[in-house]
Amino acid sequence: MSLTKRSSISDVAGVVSEALERAGIRTVLSGGACASIHSQGAYQSVDIDFIVQSAATRPAIERTLAPEGFHRRGDQYFHDLAPYYIEFPPGPVAIGSDYSIAPIVQKVGAYHIRMLSATDSCRDRLAAAFHWRDAAALRAAVEIALRNDVNFQTIKKWSESERSLDKYEAFLEEVEKSKRRRRARGRTR
Repeated sequence: MSLTKRSSISDVAGVVSEALERAGIRTVLSGGACASIHSQGAYQSVDIDFIVQSAATRPAIERTLAPEGFHRRGDQYFHDLAPYYIEFPPGPVAIGSDYSIAPIVQKVGAYHIRMLSATDSCRDRLAAAFHWRDAAALRAAVEIALRNDVNFQTIKKWSESERSLDKYEAFLEEVEKSKRRRRARGRTR
């Protein structure tokens, strides 16, 4: 697929993910782009983060992405048309102090993308909310929880290990408030 100005974050992530996979470069989609996909676009990111899980050099990544129309500037990869840029933050894949993350391969549109599960993407956004007081990350976590069957027990246990059980309770309250607002809007239509 040729990327254009109208390409979605899923399209760009899919093209990049599959190109890297074909080149033997194993990556995991994480961060805001992963949250965008799991929130079905309710949360928007401008960058796409892939954590490299295999031995891959910057030149190998550059050679792989060039045929897809990407060029490197510093640590970021840009496409002349696509509205999202690519980053490769250092690994390993972790959420807070949890390093035992099991990525999934999910079909997203026409692509298969190795990425964080909805539960792990929710925890990833909560890590930003808990540790950096990032309100947008909290909203993203809520949107992910509303649109997916996330494992609240796993999130609670992780929140306890992050010494953020009080913040987890605030997250649950936001999820419930959002559910009530949605039900109220449904009754007024």
